[in-house]
Amino acid sequence: MKKLAISFVLTLLISVMGFAQVDRSQLPDAGPAPEIKIGEAETFTLENGLKVFVVQNDKLPRVSFTLVLERDPILEGDKAGYLGFVGQMMTAGTENRTKDQLDEEIDFIGASLSASSTSVFASSLKKHQEKVLELMTDVLYRPTFPEEELEKLRKQSLTGLAQSKDNPNAISSRLSSALVYGKDHPYGEVETEETIKNIEVADIKRYYETFFKPNIAYMAIVGDMSKEEAEEVITKYFGSWEQGEVPSFTYEKPNPVDQTMVGLVDRSSSVQTVIDVVQPIDLTLGDDNYIPSRVLNQIFGGGSSGRLFQNLREDKGYTYGAYSSISSDKLVGQFSASASVRTEVTDSAVVEFVSEIERLLQDGVTEDELALAKASITGSFGRSLESPSTIANFALNTERYNLPKDYYATYLQKVNSLTVEDINATAKNLIEPDKLYITAVGNGSEIKDKLAKFGEVKMFDNMGNPAREIQMANADMTASQVLADYIEAIGGRANAEAVKSAKISMDADVMGNAISIAISFDDENTRFAQTTALAGNVMQKTTMADGKGKISAQGQNMEMTEAQYEEAMMNAYFLPELYYESLGYDLKLDGVKDVEGEDAYKIIITNASGATMSNYYSVESGLKIKNENPASGDTFYSQYEEKDGVLVPMLWTIKSPMIPVPLEAKVTSLEINPSLSAEDFN
Repeated sequence: MKKLAISFVLTLLISVMGFAQVDRSQLPDAGPAPEIKIGEAETFTLENGLKVFVVQNDKLPRVSFTLVLERDPILEGDKAGYLGFVGQMMTAGTENRTKDQLDEEIDFIGASLSASSTSVFASSLKKHQEKVLELMTDVLYRPTFPEEELEKLRKQSLTGLAQSKDNPNAISSRLSSALVYGKDHPYGEVETEETIKNIEVADIKRYYETFFKPNIAYMAIVGDMSKEEAEEVITKYFGSWEQGEVPSFTYEKPNPVDQTMVGLVDRSSSVQTVIDVVQPIDLTLGDDNYIPSRVLNQIFGGGSSGRLFQNLREDKGYTYGAYSSISSDKLVGQFSASASVRTEVTDSAVVEFVSEIERLLQDGVTEDELALAKASITGSFGRSLESPSTIANFALNTERYNLPKDYYATYLQKVNSLTVEDINATAKNLIEPDKLYITAVGNGSEIKDKLAKFGEVKMFDNMGNPAREIQMANADMTASQVLADYIEAIGGRANAEAVKSAKISMDADVMGNAISIAISFDDENTRFAQTTALAGNVMQKTTMADGKGKISAQGQNMEMTEAQYEEAMMNAYFLPELYYESLGYDLKLDGVKDVEGEDAYKIIITNASGATMSNYYSVESGLKIKNENPASGDTFYSQYEEKDGVLVPMLWTIKSPMIPVPLEAKVTSLEINPSLSAEDFN
């Protein structure tokens, strides 16, 4: 027993001494990255050129079929947008089935079937694979491209385009693409109302007949199917698919700008600026710089641990998040760093973007950053292997990009072998810090002059076109004169001042939902009320009287603060132009601007608390055609009609961040100087 006790004490002492010798403050050295045992896709090729990859996975009784076309990018020109219609037109009906019949048969077996201009996808339970392949090939071989489906898609596309014109992120994306690639490049061209209206069924048929050929196609099969079975079923359903000659296209490769420039879209109602710092880069999957670029981007702006996020959010508090991307492409890749920041810190945020890029190139990355990025990428790669479709994608990429057969099996080894010097060299190879496009979508009057220190500032519209530079014909024009001309245009000061109050009812439709808006203006007694109802149910009511304001919505009441009340008062008059000067508002004429193709004077109105909004008055007619309000969005006024000696807009087109599509509110009734009581504002 004594020997046992001594032995135990010695063992404990050795264990304690061993523990004490381990420095727990230091992470242990990572072992060598293993070669990943990735299940290889089996492959075969049909006589018509269709190359098939099979990834067998019998864990679940399911199987999926992904057909991919390998074609060059296409410049759509005056029919830009038609490629986005191809897939939906193909699944809109066949010679054997209407769209409803096709959808019903797919739903009945719990399958999925979809298509795009470069792919067709189908999946189902194993026992339904013959049926889903029958449906897939019916769509592939016999689409009818019904005219009525095109009209439906055209309407949806035009609605989406109208919405995107007022979406700062969509505007930023269009502008960045137009600058980086140019509008005569497939990646830079822009869909417009005109190009969408130009699209005909014949255009979609012509594309389908030209490019849906097996000799440029790959088929990836993932699921409960062996290679032997795949050869049998693919030959059965796709062996008769006729090959054909497919055209190829080449495009001039975009180069970085000669020196950094700033592209600005003036959106006065914005309280934030969407910033994007972009540049074309030469990067293709499989290039020597490709894998190091994954690590580089992870360090610079790939997530919350990235330098951009840590600087602009955690340190400066300018934004909710700042990120970067380094994309690869067969034609041309792109470097991008972006964030949405408060208007007042726009130039400060750009300073940080530029300084972080310069610091990356001058000082490089650290060993700690490299280790953290490697760990993140390794974890993501490992998780991706849990999906059998990843193996299929690896096989497709290996074939399409002519990669080494062990490219993905040794991927982690390549990542693990990267050094600080490798990452720093890649940064210098890809990024040119003095040749950046800096794009900004925000309040131009607040940020334009501040952005000039980064390079020449060029103005663009919301479609990425150079903005029209409009000179005022009357150099002596003032804000007061613009307002006086407006009062004269609507009927003269005497008629305008005779309007003491008004009641307006408007009807609108949003995505099939009927909306009614009722507004009471009591300009003489400074009272206002607005009620908005959806399908007859009151959704929101705003009342302002006796120097106080209240908003009621969904059973909740909120009293306005003094600042909120003063800001709301800026739009609480029926004819507010009569009261701007007496209320002490500051009025600034900000030149002549292009409003949907019409020249208009822009007046910036600022109240005592610093809240601002902008009105636009037609140079030709003098009438108000637009209001920009950071709180409520943009409202366009049109279809003026005379009521009791005063011209009043009978159509209000409202573009608000709170509604998914532009709302066209038509005035259905208008009373001038009605009898109003305290109950109307209760």
